[in-house]
Amino acid sequence: MRVVIAPDSFKGSVPADVAARAIAAGWLEIRPGDELILLPQADGGEGTLDMIEACVAGARRHGTFPVDGPDGRPARGEWLMLPDGTAVVELAQMCGLPLMALPDPLGASTRGLGQTIGAALDDGASRLVIAIGGSASTDGGAGALTALGLRANDAAGSPLPPGGAALAGLHECDRSGLRPPPSGGVTVLTDVTAPLLGPAGAAAVFGPQKGASAADVRVLEDALARYAQLLGGDADAPGAGAAGGTAFGFATVWGARVEPGAAYIQRLTGLAAAVADADVVITGEGQYDAQSLGGKTVGEVLRLASQAGTRAAVIAGRLSDPAPVWAASLVELAGSEADALGRPERWLGVAGATAATELGEASAADLRGPAGAKE
Repeated sequence: MRVVIAPDSFKGSVPADVAARAIAAGWLEIRPGDELILLPQADGGEGTLDMIEACVAGARRHGTFPVDGPDGRPARGEWLMLPDGTAVVELAQMCGLPLMALPDPLGASTRGLGQTIGAALDDGASRLVIAIGGSASTDGGAGALTALGLRANDAAGSPLPPGGAALAGLHECDRSGLRPPPSGGVTVLTDVTAPLLGPAGAAAVFGPQKGASAADVRVLEDALARYAQLLGGDADAPGAGAAGGTAFGFATVWGARVEPGAAYIQRLTGLAAAVADADVVITGEGQYDAQSLGGKTVGEVLRLASQAGTRAAVIAGRLSDPAPVWAASLVELAGSEADALGRPERWLGVAGATAATELGEASAADLRGPAGAKE
């Protein structure tokens, strides 16, 4: 059998490449004669910079210190410079939720992202790719854009303090000092398809993940609505709500093109062709839930598998919702969340062995039978 192993990172636990190797080791314990193709993935969130660096020959990593972390403490900003002059920046690297000392859903900022982008432009970047998943803030990208020269002022003409809640007092967005985008354009990679506002938007869906109470969500929703009113742009566009509305901010102010990060990485890794030629594809992530099917790596891999008629499987740290394919939970295999987090590679290996046992019982001919026939 030919098996493609294409997980995302297990956030807070292991990166995607380590997860892929651990799953593969477990599979080969049961079926050592199978051909395994390891294609670890990312979706615009944590790990995207590493994935692109691994996929693009000649990519060089650069850094600047300090930039502002999401809570204002100093962080290191990094970017990749690709051979064609494209700079790739990953928001999670300097403004991600794990960098917060304590949750601050109203005050967390993306300012460090803008500072890092500015450094990449100073380094000669002619095109920009911004991976924005994993943000700690819900500020519509205002922090990043003000670091690039946008002036977001209150009614007295004073600059707003950092954070999404402050946008409720926004009176003027002055673009006269805004740095222009690079000549080759800007692409924003998202890991969700949420709009900016409403019950499926940035504040309502993702605010609680960043520590927002119900009252905080209402504050952030009203603040983002004010921001959209003054900035203009399409608040209903798919993905506009990604990274607390950062996609909306860059699309509106810099004319950035917003696209799913998972699809972008899939093109770099040649995943579609590999899945189409496989008997089984295994994907995975730290927590599988309903949002996994909304533009994230797992959902995109399952979509490719369905299109190709290839049997698919999901291995997750935790299964918060039922998956539409064969699935395994590390927490269930380990018997506790503490053990699953403490020894993730061991339990990924056990999951890989379990998948080989249960999925490998069928022959390649069975896997390509009437339910998913291939020519």
